[in-house]
Amino acid sequence: MAALPLMPACSPPRSYLFVPGNRPERFAKALAAGADRIIIDLEDAVAPGDKSLARTAIADWLASAGDARGQVLIRINDDATTWHLEDLALVRAVQPLCVMLPKCETAAQVAAVLASLPENATVLPLIETARGVLTLPGIAGASGVVRLAFGALDYMVDLDIPAGSLALDFAASQIAVASRAAGLASPVAGITPALDALRVGEDTAQARSLGFGAKMCIHPSQVAAVHAALAPGAEALAWAQRVLQAWRSSDGSALQVDGKMVDLPVVRQAERILAQAGRTP
Repeated sequence: MAALPLMPACSPPRSYLFVPGNRPERFAKALAAGADRIIIDLEDAVAPGDKSLARTAIADWLASAGDARGQVLIRINDDATTWHLEDLALVRAVQPLCVMLPKCETAAQVAAVLASLPENATVLPLIETARGVLTLPGIAGASGVVRLAFGALDYMVDLDIPAGSLALDFAASQIAVASRAAGLASPVAGITPALDALRVGEDTAQARSLGFGAKMCIHPSQVAAVHAALAPGAEALAWAQRVLQAWRSSDGSALQVDGKMVDLPVVRQAERILAQAGRTP
């Protein structure tokens, strides 16, 4: 069987900051908060009576957003709600480059949203249910999907499990494995309700240990903690540089660095560490 392709050479976004769709005065502030992407939310952050107003606000703001549109996602309501079709009408009108689809459980749901988007646009499926986890291969392999995200809080509700349950780690691992098998970027972890930077960093590090490479944020203060937790440390960077220097000086055969054997998989790990730090391997 052929080996899986290497991860994308360019570094995918590390942070996704939510902003309520009915608070247009916050859109530009969210963009300036340092997150790699912002998610303008039409779902949980907007009360039912405000959703129509939010759609209008989003359309008006995006009309003058210019190049900033490339950093913007819209989270619509899922297809079991009464607001889904109106959200799709907004998407067709404003033509965003990416839409976050909550409660995603099938590739057909992805295709239905993708049909309303411009060419080369993408869908970010949010896996939040047991059904979504069971159908991960189909969702990950769907056209227009370049990444998956885990809605851990809604998943807890769906399975009726407490925070810290091992079932959360199991689902997260399944999402990471499905992402890798489909050649996608490492998935996006769910939010941390606490604003404490230490807790955000710990949650991000835990997600990273399960194969995730990004995290959703609900407050600008969380962004720096996410970036710090995902950045390789100085020791890891120095190790990666030593490994690559030694490998380039060799004839491609196995060698030792710091008393440990180095072969091609170790070299790939070193390359990824430098890529995560924004350095050329």
